[in-house]
Order: sequence, then structure tokens, then C-alpha cells
Amino acid sequence: MAESSGSSIRLRVLDAVTDGALKEFDLDKLLGNLLERTRELFEVDTVTVLLVDRGGTQLVARATSGLEEEVFQGVRVPVGKGFAGRVAQFREPLQIEHVDESTVVNPLLWEHGLRVLLGVPMIAEGELTGVVHVGSATARRFTDEEIEALQLVADRLAVAVYVDRTRSERAAAAMLQESLLPARLPSTEGWELAARYVPGAESGVGGDWYDVFELPGGRMGVVIGDVAGNGLRAAVVMGRLRSALRAYALEYPDPAEVLRKLDRKASHFEHDTMATVAYAVIDTAAHRMSLAVAGHLPPVLAVPGEEARFAGVHVDPPIGFDLGITGRRSLDVELPRGTVVVLYTDGLVERRGQDLDAGLELLRQAVAPMSPEALCGQVMATMVGDKPATDDIALVAIRSSE
Repeated sequence: MAESSGSSIRLRVLDAVTDGALKEFDLDKLLGNLLERTRELFEVDTVTVLLVDRGGTQLVARATSGLEEEVFQGVRVPVGKGFAGRVAQFREPLQIEHVDESTVVNPLLWEHGLRVLLGVPMIAEGELTGVVHVGSATARRFTDEEIEALQLVADRLAVAVYVDRTRSERAAAAMLQESLLPARLPSTEGWELAARYVPGAESGVGGDWYDVFELPGGRMGVVIGDVAGNGLRAAVVMGRLRSALRAYALEYPDPAEVLRKLDRKASHFEHDTMATVAYAVIDTAAHRMSLAVAGHLPPVLAVPGEEARFAGVHVDPPIGFDLGITGRRSLDVELPRGTVVVLYTDGLVERRGQDLDAGLELLRQAVAPMSPEALCGQVMATMVGDKPATDDIALVAIRSSE
């Protein structure tokens, strides 16, 4: 393309990327449309979009015009390796005029006779989402104006990818969270149960969860937990911890041992993960509870005729610290008939600008020996009221019949 046409290419690309019709397209259609127009405007043989995978270490071919095999074959390029990998690593445009195994990772590029490549990073909200590159089988030198114009294309695509991923992750996290919460609570003779889960208004679905399940020997397992962070990753980690804890619960009767095993599993397989968990095993016949807590806020107990109180359990470090063989402890608690046990996540008691101790005291005063369903309603009315919670809330109430 002649140097004199440089300024006009920028204007034509600007017109293409701001076309109002693009707002109506889903991501796949938008990619297809813009890549075709980019190929025509730049008079090149190929245009390709590679997106960063969720691990942030690989670029994966997502869409192309002129080199469809890249997508069909699932081409992957490590970030930092070869032409596209360097564009992603340094987040700067890169042009090369020699295409072979010494400059690019993907052999399809030189096998199709490409002689020149220009690549630019796709960045939205400070996050690298991918790389766009154009290729020509004819020797040429892309001008500064053409580089700027291709960056306009990349910026438009980066926003579309970012929005699509954010929307998809939120939907996936919500679906995963919903699928992992108990569809119904166990029906155990002589015991009543109720629960609530509300996603945070600001953070969206995160890693809070509760679980109640029957165990051999007339026992019942009750779990409340909170994985650090929010979004799809937190929800996925939560699902893994939930499944692992259920498995350990079948093998080990002591809640402290279950949390020790869970800690070791998370430390080994879920790097950089931190979660708080309270796990109780209730012997429904003996009216006794064994409780272990890993970094979580202690449950509230309300015995008939007494003031509600927090369980005097040892609060050990959160899951993810790998304490080894020792370091986790259980507390045995008698549950006289009519006693209510309330487990909850910190979203229920923490508020911006409010002291945590004040929130805990408000919760304690709201708990009384009553029907778990009525109690959940009373607690939510007291602690949440008409203001949306900024963080996830999970709440479980259990009562032995009088």
C-alpha cells in the first residue's frame, strides 16, 4: 500500500470499527465481519485473531480470514515465543519481514508463503485479551499509519472479547454456583433445616457455599465455606473443594481430619488458593456436634432458655496453608433439644464502614431458638434489610426438635 494512502487507511478503518451495526453482532459474527473488512482495507492475504487462554500462557487461534487452518487445527502459541508470542509478551506492535521457523512458531505461516507479518496486542481494561496479526505474501513495509490503523481494529476487538468473556464468566459462575448448592436439604427425623444464598451486589457470584449431607451412622455433615475472590475461578475452586470435602467426610469421622486432608489437597492442587471453612458433624441421635473451623467465623448457638453465643471453637488457619499432620482441632458441643446452630459467611456480618465485632454482635442478638426457616428470615431482615449486600451471603440454620 502506498505511503500516501496511510492517512486514508486510518479513516477507513475508523469508519469500519465504529459501524453501529457491529453492536448487534455476537462475538463470532463481529470477528468474522471485521476480519474480512480488515483484510480488504489493508490489502493483505491473511488476518488472524489469537486469544489468550484462561491460564494466560497460551495464544489460541480463534478467528481468521485467509488462513482458516489455524482455527481448524487449534493452533496454539506460547506467550513469549515466536512472533505472536512476543507481541503478547511485550504488548507492543511488531513487524517482521522474514517468516520461517526462526521467527514464528506456527509453520502454517511460512507454508502459505507469507513474507511479511504485522501484529498488534489486544488490550481492554488493562488486560491482554489476544493478538491480531496480518500477513502478506508480497514483500512490503507497513507504515506507521497502517500500524496505528491495525491497533484501532485490535482495540475494538479487545473490548468485544472482554465484554463477551465477562458476561460468559458471570453466567457460567452463576450456573455453577446454583448447580453446586443443595437442591434440597436432607429430611432427617427430629431435625429441621433452612438455608439462604445471596450473591454480592458488587462482586457477583463468588466462592461462598454451604452444604448439608447425610453420613453413615445417623450422622449429618454441615459445611459453610468461602473461597477468596469472586467470579468463575472462585466458583470452580469452590466446586472442587466441596466435592473433595464430601469424599473425605465419608472416610474420616473427625471434622479436623477432614479439614486437614482438604488443606493438603488444596495446597497441592489449587495453588494460590485460600478458603475459609467451618465443618460440623452432628450425631442426630446423641444430640452432639463435632466442629472444626479453618479461618472461618464461628457458628452461633442458641440453647432454649439461654442467650445465644458463639461456639468456643479453635479457629485454625484457612485452607491452603498445608499445616501438615497436626495443627487442626475439633470441638465437641452438646445440642440439647430445641438448640439452633447457625453457620454463615462473612458477607452477612461485614459492611463497609462498620466494625466486624458490631456486625457479629448484631447477628448474635438476632439468633434465637425458633424454626430455622423463620430464623433465616429474621436474620436476613436484621442483617441485610433493604440494602444489598456487597459480598456473597451464605446462611444455614439447623435445629433439633424439642
